[in-house]
Amino acid sequence: MTTEKLYYQGQYIRDFKTSILKQGKDEKGTYAVLEQTAFYPTGGGQPHDTGTLNGVRVMNVEETDGEIRHYLESPLQEQEEYRGEIDWDRRFDHMQQHAGQHILSAAFEEAFGYKTVSFHLGNKICTIDLEVPRLTDEETIQAEKLANTIILENRPIEAKWVSESELSNYNLRKKLSVTDHIRLVIIPDFDYNGCGGTHPSSTGQVSSIKILDWEKQKKIIRVQFVCGSRVIKQLHEKQKVLQGLTAILNAPQDKMEEAASRVLQQARVLEKTVEELKGRLIEHEAGSLLNQAETIDGRRTIQAHFEDRPITELQQMARTIAATASDTLVLFINETPEKLQIICAKGTGLAFNMNQLLKKVLPAINGKGGGNDSFAQGGGDKLMSPQQVMEELLNSLE
Repeated sequence: MTTEKLYYQGQYIRDFKTSILKQGKDEKGTYAVLEQTAFYPTGGGQPHDTGTLNGVRVMNVEETDGEIRHYLESPLQEQEEYRGEIDWDRRFDHMQQHAGQHILSAAFEEAFGYKTVSFHLGNKICTIDLEVPRLTDEETIQAEKLANTIILENRPIEAKWVSESELSNYNLRKKLSVTDHIRLVIIPDFDYNGCGGTHPSSTGQVSSIKILDWEKQKKIIRVQFVCGSRVIKQLHEKQKVLQGLTAILNAPQDKMEEAASRVLQQARVLEKTVEELKGRLIEHEAGSLLNQAETIDGRRTIQAHFEDRPITELQQMARTIAATASDTLVLFINETPEKLQIICAKGTGLAFNMNQLLKKVLPAINGKGGGNDSFAQGGGDKLMSPQQVMEELLNSLE
């Protein structure tokens, strides 16, 4: 026995009474199959309904193996009759977005001949993929204006079942993928489209459509948009952000872009200044370390232990010292909360190979790294103290 689909008999049915055909469990959880249901299952680009059955939460609804399975938070107690209640806010939002997609897709095709090849109804925004290589501001404005005109005209939205032989009576927007159980959603003199989703009974109930953005995705253009109550929500969120930026930038809304550009330019100047000053400090620290270098076997050796220093700073410092003093060996160990990092560098007057030196020590800390004759770096686990690692480096030199 198949489930009677109440959502096709009346998309505004919010609650209903039914009996259970069976309960079961699969990889997605515990489910119930009902004699009749107003819960719409995921399909045709539209997400499933949620709600309750006798107060038990319906988490998901899917059509599987010819059954409409209502996945439940917990199993239902056996009884003769059950009361189902739809989460109406979610359902009506989906109806608005889905009908809005039909209208917007038809508007792009009516105005420019741009065909929609896919549709996604997300939790916050919806997208359509247009089969075109590019899109302009003027085109999106014109399509959006046409779509909202159709909404304001409050045209009826009719859903009807037709046979394959009757399709020639309709100017379909795209070719159908089925040859039986054909359901058309019709906006008279504007859009004729095969669809199994739920829609409001008139375009006016979509309320409004707003295109948010678009981007190129391979050979198509993906258009982001919202309809109905989501337009108000987007406006509220963006207005809140603008009000916050107005206070932060100390500028009115119409001067916001200019103020933000000015702040970004100032930030770039400050960032450049900071980098220059940081470079000078590193050079100063390198000079200080060089003055404290020990002489071992006729070579100057700098041994230094750091804690949680940015590795890029230590790289720059080691290279600066090696470039300044050709007879100097640099051995840095940087200790972070998770690991030990090693930097080895030398001046041109020394014959050691830094890559070979590093590779001798890394196995002791389960490390990885490498480099060349004059500079090498690596890191590993904290299996030894920094002092012990330094001793291993010095012993490896000998």
